[in-house]
Amino acid sequence: MSTRDFIEKDYYAALGVSQDADAAAIKRAYRQLARDLHPDKNPGNADAEARFKEVSEAYDVLSDPKRRGEYDEARRLFGSGGAGARAGFPGGFPGAGGGGQPFDLGDLFGAAGGAGRAGAGGLGDLFGNLFGGGAGSAAPGSARARQQAASGPARGQDVETEATLSFEEAVLGVTVPLRMQSPGTCPTCAGSGARPGTAPHTCEVCGGAGVTSRSQGAFAFSEPCRNCRGSGQVVDDPCPTCAGNGVTTQMRTITVRIPAGVKDGQRIRLAGKGAPGRRGGPAGDLFVVVHVSDHDLFGRRGDDLTLTVPITFPEAVLGTTLTVPTLDTNVTLKVPAGTSSGRTFRVRGRGVPGRGRSGDLLVTVEVAVPQRLSAEAERAVKTLDAELGDPRPQITAAVEKGSTR
Repeated sequence: MSTRDFIEKDYYAALGVSQDADAAAIKRAYRQLARDLHPDKNPGNADAEARFKEVSEAYDVLSDPKRRGEYDEARRLFGSGGAGARAGFPGGFPGAGGGGQPFDLGDLFGAAGGAGRAGAGGLGDLFGNLFGGGAGSAAPGSARARQQAASGPARGQDVETEATLSFEEAVLGVTVPLRMQSPGTCPTCAGSGARPGTAPHTCEVCGGAGVTSRSQGAFAFSEPCRNCRGSGQVVDDPCPTCAGNGVTTQMRTITVRIPAGVKDGQRIRLAGKGAPGRRGGPAGDLFVVVHVSDHDLFGRRGDDLTLTVPITFPEAVLGTTLTVPTLDTNVTLKVPAGTSSGRTFRVRGRGVPGRGRSGDLLVTVEVAVPQRLSAEAERAVKTLDAELGDPRPQITAAVEKGSTR
């Protein structure tokens, strides 16, 4: 959507609402018109289709508070359809509604706007100044903004690498050296791109802006300068190491502190450890993707560690005291008499370390059932079974009742 549309089209009239209509009124008007004019409801009706597009365009602008404000500001300053009197010019623009030459919006928005405007960015620069771009600033997306971005410092790229940790290292934290290949400042030319003893000079085509502009009617277009390839600097004698880029792929080793409690697949951000910036810009960030190996004994559930401990049937019946490991020491756990298989005990503070409260160790006991018994052990189990009696009398009664039907 061009800036000319902002001035020449009356979006309020398209929706049939007043200029002070609130958002709810604008939405109601759009929904009603969209239902009446939708192409599915008016097949083959070109007029209805054109109105549907007009209504949709109007709603896109007026439903966005920022765009609506810009639209209202443009119409206040320049009027609708070129009416100069409504724009605040007494008597209108020269030639508007009276003697003189007809007013052409293209003359107003042309790139060559008179003395002191040579090289201006056309529509983008004009409305960059209108919507928040005073002296020394430029609207986002305008030619002037692109020139400032191209010629100023540029942030380096972000770099990603991987690190594989043991279970203990991930839980307790560790400092690891990472050996990685990534872009770095050329050691021969110190990033200038020029052979040692020489220096780059400002591009004479773009004047160091990195972009060139050309005008076509009412619009101005910007593109990267072909002479300097958008850098704003020209290297006549390139560095033999980096071929004038100022950056080479280098193998480097950095020491990274992995905090306690990282999880498998987590990305750790190290600010300023990525690729170096250009033209004095800041370096990018380094992201380390962590892979955690499994542990033979422990599992993890959030910030809690899990551990399964087998116990014998007598230990479950009579109770016992167990000594179980943690990742850094041993703890004593009391199992009360009559503990059922699968019961979980919580040992507080022995899980994953945290900034505030550490996680817990969850110990699940399981009664170990022997696969083979000696004859003597089998007789003892049968004797015990007879003494203990039926552990499921209600189930047995229900089964017997069902068998008599």
